[in-house]
Amino acid sequence: MKISIDLIKKLKEQTGAPVLRVKKVLEEVGNLPAQAGEAKAFKVLQKEGFEKAEKRQTRQTGQGKIFTYVHHTGKVAGVVELLCETDFVARNELFETLGRDISMQTAGMGEKDIEKQEFIKDPAKKVGDLVKEVIAKTGENIRIGRVFRVELGQKNG
Repeated sequence: MKISIDLIKKLKEQTGAPVLRVKKVLEEVGNLPAQAGEAKAFKVLQKEGFEKAEKRQTRQTGQGKIFTYVHHTGKVAGVVELLCETDFVARNELFETLGRDISMQTAGMGEKDIEKQEFIKDPAKKVGDLVKEVIAKTGENIRIGRVFRVELGQKNG
């Protein structure tokens, strides 16, 4: 398998792994056909990222943002408190996308067991996996705080 700069860049963006680690993993799976090698490298790097995310879970999350999503009908909304370690990450595009996606998920699927739900944009992933992916890419602990779904005409609580 030929290791190109574009492939290294692609896997780095997908997993958040350092360039040198991506290159080393690609070299390790180099005897596989191109697609199989890329898929294997992605799985290895993703697993390593998830392991690092697990280690970060004890870190304090005193920063973050509140995200909202209102369905186009105006009758259902999702509100999510997404927490992180620093204000810098709270302004990061990955964090922003995660917050918007989880608030949309909440509007559509409710707040119960949000991290265990299949992600509506990609049912192969759980919402908790999305959080772990962003933790791996940003290097900070991120967690979902309070989550609410509001529906017109429905009593909450």
